[in-house]
Amino acid sequence: MNTEARWLDSQEMAAWTSFIAAAGLVSRRVEQQLKEDAQLSHVQYEVLVHLAAAPGGEMRMTELADCLVSSKSGLTYQVNQLEQAGLVGRRSCPSDVRGVFAVLTEAGREKLRQAAPGHVTTVREALIDVLTPEQRAVLAEGLGEVVRRLRLGSAAPTK
Repeated sequence: MNTEARWLDSQEMAAWTSFIAAAGLVSRRVEQQLKEDAQLSHVQYEVLVHLAAAPGGEMRMTELADCLVSSKSGLTYQVNQLEQAGLVGRRSCPSDVRGVFAVLTEAGREKLRQAAPGHVTTVREALIDVLTPEQRAVLAEGLGEVVRRLRLGSAAPTK
């Protein structure tokens, strides 16, 4: 294994530092808006979104954790919070005693309906409307490739 570092040139460093700053600032703004307007964390909002899109409004916890790029323990905590608020329930998996489904409740659907407009407005203001259509396309393509490679377990570039 080659242990010699390939240092970032000025363009690569600019891309990296811009990504870190933008990701942190957008994330902070979205988190703040959801807490103030809907009393939800961003992860909790995303749980509701994924459950609402799933057949029957339910997903296995392991599948949900994969979708959210969250640890199982972190997701369990968030689902516990949502369950205490009556927005999500749980049920056992009939085919696997270890399996648990998170289930969206009607209150959860309503919370999502109420929270979505403010969330989308914030996402637009913080990111989408700041970029041109061309920049959004490049961003989606580039970050989509990063996600694809990291999910496959390899971030090494192809040459």
